[in-house]
Amino acid sequence: MLTIYTTPSCSSCRKAKKWLEDYKIPYQEKNLFNSRITESDIDMMLENAENGFDDIISTRSKIFKEENLDIDSMRTNELKRFIIKNPSVLKRPIMIQDEKMQVGYNDDEIRIFIPRRLRELIDCSCAQSDCDYQSEVEKQIDGLRRNLTTS
Repeated sequence: MLTIYTTPSCSSCRKAKKWLEDYKIPYQEKNLFNSRITESDIDMMLENAENGFDDIISTRSKIFKEENLDIDSMRTNELKRFIIKNPSVLKRPIMIQDEKMQVGYNDDEIRIFIPRRLRELIDCSCAQSDCDYQSEVEKQIDGLRRNLTTS
């Protein structure tokens, strides 16, 4: 299941959730202000991050400026505790599914969350004609549903 870490005032989070809903991709939302982030959440993010904490933390956050923090001098466990205490330092949205992670909203990159087989069907259909990707997704999903109900 796809997990998306959000905050209520984040416009990129709203765009990502709308995109997931438009493409009928189920997700579990974890609002960083309403449900406490855990060390295992952070570990999962770090497992999927190419550049460690740099990929998930916004050093431009108000708290970093107020406390004049240097994340390079902090130990991993200190930084994790800091994030748990101050979840607003995380970039948003953070979307994770298995080994796939996207930080922020990007129209092209978010397509990695469309199941591979469905992406292949869509790419194949679009290669044969000039098609609208979203319309093709809906057409393919409807076809899969019809196959499931007739089997």
